[in-house]
Amino acid sequence: MTTLTAERGAARPTDTVRAPIEPIPMSRVIAVELRKMFDTRSGFWLLASIGIASVLATGATILFAPEAAQDYEAFATAVGFPMAVILPMIAILAVTSEWSQRSGLTTFTLVPSRGRVIAAKAIGAAGIGVVSMFVALGVGALGNVVGTAISGAPTTWNIQPMEFANIVLANVLGMAVGFMLGVLIRNSAAAIVGYFVYSLVLPTMFAMLAAFQDWFRDLQPWVDFNFAQTRLFDSSLTGEHWAQLGVSGLVWLVLPLTIGLLMLRRSEVK
Repeated sequence: MTTLTAERGAARPTDTVRAPIEPIPMSRVIAVELRKMFDTRSGFWLLASIGIASVLATGATILFAPEAAQDYEAFATAVGFPMAVILPMIAILAVTSEWSQRSGLTTFTLVPSRGRVIAAKAIGAAGIGVVSMFVALGVGALGNVVGTAISGAPTTWNIQPMEFANIVLANVLGMAVGFMLGVLIRNSAAAIVGYFVYSLVLPTMFAMLAAFQDWFRDLQPWVDFNFAQTRLFDSSLTGEHWAQLGVSGLVWLVLPLTIGLLMLRRSEVK
């Protein structure tokens, strides 16, 4: 009886050892998150609006700006203004799409680490912001050449590399604010409304308070992130200006983003 049992046990096939599953590379996660920004109809047209707005802003500058004002800075500013509104919307929708379109369950099942997914979204959004600013640089240069050729005015190239780098940084920070609101609120409509309150209502309130209250006038650059960001469009930044940008950014960007990330890691995905 014992011999028969031993023979049957020996006849059983051994369990196969499965090879360890390699984690999904971060580069693939970033590529997927970038593709998701283009896949939806709203995402496609939002990104396409960057090029459309650039062409329209360049044409408006050629048609309506006086000849003396048609220089490279004028064209780059005209192209960069609509991007300052569009780019934060892209960052918001990149985050809130997982909750508003109910795709979060699929995303976080395939990539359980929410931190990697959010990091991929942040890298993708920042990449789009930088590339968009170079698009603005190219469209502005083309508009400068065409506009001055039509008007007969001399072509002026009056934007220095450091000045352009500061403008890129200002727009990336604007995208970061939109990204922060998307992480903190996780609802597309509410985050977009929150961004316009932050970018339009709060600066007006701070400006009025600084105009009528002397004690707040010197405090405003340290607590008003929008006010500190406008200094990036000025080529003569001082060390104090950079310190004010860092302190106000800590209050309005870093701390809310940290709170939003902690909440996101614990929130229920449906």
